Amino acid sequence: MSTNRPRVAEPASTPFDWLDEQAGLRSAAGLVRTLRPRAADPGGLLDLASNDYLGLTRHPAIAEGAAGAARRWGGGATGSRLVTGTTELHAELERELAEFCGFEAALVFSSGYTANLAALTALAPHGSLIVSDASNHASLIDGCRLARAATQVVPHADPAAVRKTLEAHGGPALMVTDSVFSVDGDAAPLDELATACREFGAGLVIDDAHGLGVLGSGGRGAPHAAGLAGAPDTVVTLTLSKSFGSQGGAVLGPAKVIEHLVNAARTFIFDTGLAPASAGAALAALRLLRAEPERAERAREVAAELYRLLTAEGLAAVRPEAAVVSVRAPSPDGAVRWAADCRAEGLAVGCFRPPSVPDGISRLRLTARADLTDEQIADAVRVISRNAPG
Repeated sequence: MSTNRPRVAEPASTPFDWLDEQAGLRSAAGLVRTLRPRAADPGGLLDLASNDYLGLTRHPAIAEGAAGAARRWGGGATGSRLVTGTTELHAELERELAEFCGFEAALVFSSGYTANLAALTALAPHGSLIVSDASNHASLIDGCRLARAATQVVPHADPAAVRKTLEAHGGPALMVTDSVFSVDGDAAPLDELATACREFGAGLVIDDAHGLGVLGSGGRGAPHAAGLAGAPDTVVTLTLSKSFGSQGGAVLGPAKVIEHLVNAARTFIFDTGLAPASAGAALAALRLLRAEPERAERAREVAAELYRLLTAEGLAAVRPEAAVVSVRAPSPDGAVRWAADCRAEGLAVGCFRPPSVPDGISRLRLTARADLTDEQIADAVRVISRNAPG
């Protein structure tokens, strides 16, 4: 019996031909993104582009935490958290995260992104309102889009606008904000936002991705610093991939909130659990930070010194409130060229441009890592200043 089958004629056009036009538009606007695989050995490249705020990604204790967990538990979680994907290691990490940050309970996710989606979709049912800061991270924006609640975007860091919106709604509501905003590194006015939310009985959801490990006593985070840790009306999301040098995310809050997420959050129920290696690395980082709380203060010191030296060179840097330092670029193309010129001199810096940020606010973004020396800071500023667009 012949197994040959007639060849299916290829269509003259495909359903994806419209992508060619999109690619051309991106190219014409100078907005093409490309992947740049990095080598295991940085080869002398000074990295100020990552989110490794405490310099822990390559720390021996964190690497051994990952390796030891993989040796004991295997390469993957094997299933969703509700089936086979929860190990004793996950439970241990959740207990220690909650205790360290000052909350009743915690729930670990495969990423900070899925943690944000879980919190917003599960805690904002139909008929409620989400009040969202205009500068929130994309994961919070997507969580608002997926939630059954209505969403009202308010001006950036504006408690008065939050209060006005909650008053007009007059029903169940959440206010959601980053604690530290990833583009400019400015901090949200958490105490004023909490006051506004409590006036109208609204919940407060805080994404502390850029605050954990840097702000608060010993790096316990921005909510801890604002006196909101453990509050019955406050939920915190965070990532394990920045200060903790690992991978994954978590939601912290009252025990009844965490129990509800276990039963209702689709990005928890239907997602494979966090890999043991990532959980082990995060737990090792948490314990290291508890033993060496000065790392948090050093990250803030590095940020302040970067800002001081950059502004002394006449560059338009934004005063940092955590470990993110940004410098205004004249245009998207200018930002890309500036970052490329710095890289050619051995310095990796972040580059924020549309559509990641609105038109007119292209930036270089620098990470104030706790493990940077004063000499490295000064060298980095010299490279940035020397290559600044004229």
